Amino acid sequence: MNVIQVAAIGVIGALLALQLKGGRAEYGIYMSVAAGIFLFACIIDRLEIFIRTVEQIGSYINLDAGYLGTMLKMIGITYIAEFSSGVCRDAGYQTIAVQIEIFSRLTILALGMPVLLALLETIREFLA
Repeated sequence: MNVIQVAAIGVIGALLALQLKGGRAEYGIYMSVAAGIFLFACIIDRLEIFIRTVEQIGSYINLDAGYLGTMLKMIGITYIAEFSSGVCRDAGYQTIAVQIEIFSRLTILALGMPVLLALLETIREFLA
């Protein structure tokens, strides 16, 4: 799918959700979630291209595969957290959305600690 098709599906989904919210609010939320899941599937398709490219770059550069895996995990956590917090915001649960965002940031921070330690170790070796 191209960007215009995805944008059209998003706008149509939002308009349908808005229309359905007028009668029964839960149907609008269901429509919003369904459109979001469909668009998330389109994102995953594009993300596969990115993953293949990063793996190809990793094959050119002598890097530890663990670093690439960590980076891909961070990207996945970011997308999932943004999607789920957006759904919570649309449903009117701002507090839950903020908690999801905080948890995802802390998870990304924890995943990045070994990479930071390896970087500091490399700098220390250069200075010694």
